Order: sequence, then C-alpha cells, then structure tokens
Amino acid sequence: MSIKNEHIVKLAAKWEAGTISESEQLELDNWYRAHQDDPLRVPEFLAASEDEHQAKIWNAIQEQIQVKRVRLWPRIAAAASIILAIGAGIFFYTNQVKKDAVETGSYANDVAPGKQGATLTLANGRKIRLSDVANGELAKEAGVVITKSATGQLVYELKDSEPESNKINTLSTAKGETYQVRLPDGSLVWLNAASSLTYSTALTERRQRRVRLSGEAYFEVAKDKAHPFIVESSGQEVEVLGTHFNVNAYGDEPAIATTLMEGSVQVTAGKNQQILKPGFQAINSGSSIKVTEADIENAIDWKEGDFYFENADFRSVMRKIGRWYDVEIIYDPSVPETITSNGVIPRDNKLSAVLKSIENSGQVHFKIDGKKIYVTK
Repeated sequence: MSIKNEHIVKLAAKWEAGTISESEQLELDNWYRAHQDDPLRVPEFLAASEDEHQAKIWNAIQEQIQVKRVRLWPRIAAAASIILAIGAGIFFYTNQVKKDAVETGSYANDVAPGKQGATLTLANGRKIRLSDVANGELAKEAGVVITKSATGQLVYELKDSEPESNKINTLSTAKGETYQVRLPDGSLVWLNAASSLTYSTALTERRQRRVRLSGEAYFEVAKDKAHPFIVESSGQEVEVLGTHFNVNAYGDEPAIATTLMEGSVQVTAGKNQQILKPGFQAINSGSSIKVTEADIENAIDWKEGDFYFENADFRSVMRKIGRWYDVEIIYDPSVPETITSNGVIPRDNKLSAVLKSIENSGQVHFKIDGKKIYVTK
C-alpha cells in the first residue's frame, strides 16, 4: 500500500473515532468524493474477518460522507486499486500504528514541517512578518491597499484608477515557509520555501504585468490580452496572457524548469525561445531550452502539500526536503546519485516520517542530527 493510501486510512480511523480535524475532514471528504463512481465495498477478506470494528470504519465511510464530484489531480484516478489498498490498510491499521511508532523512535532527533509564513518588504523599506500580524489592512502605497485576509493570503487591491508604478514590494519566504498572494490584477501566486517575488504595487510596468522570481512559484494568471504577464528569473522570461504554470528557478537546481498546466506560455532565454503546450515542461540549462513531456505531479507536489517520489530524482527530492524542513543534507561518498523510491507523503508530516518512507527502499539510511541529515548507503 502506498504512503498516500496509508494516510487516507489513518484519516478514516480518526473520523470514526471523532478526533479528526477540520482540514483532515476536508481531505477525507475530497478523497471519497473523487471515487463516487466506483463501487465502494468491503473487500472479501475484511468482511470475513472477526474484527467488526475495522469493518465498521469501512461501512461508515460509505454511509455518512456526502457525495459530490470534485476535480483532483490524476494520481487518485485509479480508484479500483486504491479501494483494495484502503481495505487492506484498515484491516492492519492498529498494528501498523504500533510499528510506525517504533520505527520513528529510531531517529534520535526530529524536525517539524514547514508552515505558512513570509516577510513583506514595502517600498519604503519597512518589513512586515506576515505570520506575526493580525488580519486586515497592512499598508497603503500609491493608490493600492495591501491586506492580510482571514485565510492568511496577502491581497493587493487597486483604489486609484492611475496608481504609481514605481513602488516596489518584495514577498519572501525563508526555508520552511510558504505563502500565497493575490496581485492587483487578480492573479494568484503560491510562493514555495526559500523564494521571493518582487513586483510593482500597481503590477503594471510599461503596459506589462511584470514580476521577478527567485526560487519557485506557481502562477494562476488572470487573463488580460492588453497586458502580457511576464515572470523574470535568472536570465529567463516567461510570457503569458492568462494561464496556470509553475517555475522552479532555485539557484541550487541544475536548470530552470517551467511547467505548463493549461493555456500557452512563451519561454525566452537570450536567443533561445520555446512555446509550451499544456502538459509540457521547458528545461533551461543556460545554453539551451529543451521541451519535454512534464511529470505534473512531481513539478507541483509542493503546491498540493506533498512530496512525490514516483520516478523522481533522488537528489532533487532531498533538496525539496532540505528547503521545507530547513535542514542541510550531507551525503556519504558511498551514496549513489540515483535511487528508486516510490510513493507520495504529505508535507505536513514530521521529517522522520518522510525519511522513513524513502529509507524503506532499502537503498539509503538517514540520521538526523540537529539541522543536519546524514545520508549513507
């Protein structure tokens, strides 16, 4: 059973026990709704067991959760196989929890996951720690009102028909932080850990909507044919009119990766230029731009709140982990460049749980020592 399915099993048990949180309830509801067209049933081996408590969990899920169809990412589309896995998971849930507790205890130190947080630097140099301020209005700059919403989102709203365009703001996250901003045109940006986004408070510069990115961000750009939206990062520009895409431009990555979910984007770096179609990715190595079919789930796992291991590059995954938990990764020379590790695990787990899922491949071993992770073969 995959890591993701084990997670759903544990949510189901929490729900049945009445200890599930609001966010966990939403996640469980969404999973259930995504499989409404598939015949949910108790697997034969579970129905025949003497453990009525486990069967009760399974039946209660079917009977009590309201069914509505919602759109989720493709990794949960294979419902039939997941149903079988969930049945098995519920049957063995109690023993697995005990086993997990012993395995997690083998790590002398542990690290909590990252959280929502960022620093906003205003045009006058004032810095605002967004996790430390109350919801509501934060500042007014050049005809633009900046607020923090009830959900913690940073919101820019134009109050002047002709706001000044020379007032520059920067939204930055440290390692272990992520944040979301709604720009004055209505575009939404999710900022990953150790990243920054710089922009005019009015957004528009010379009839362009231009932002500068360091690190990684996911963009849902509002349509405006008269004002192209341009993301500038490390000598590259991505130009769109209105679409959804992800840009990974971390300095410690071997290339800038631009991944398109819908619409169309133009990627330019010097004399190199490529047009992307949905489901494709532009890899800018500096000397060229290569277009390949994208692994969407791997590209945007961070936005969905996960670490995605299926066919993912091991060192790249470890860099993601390092940024999210604010830890340094130290490799023993014996560790191979490439290892195979499968599954998906939520980013809200403690570090030990994430490392254990990789360690289960039998190819590497981890040791947590303060803010350092030692990797051995």
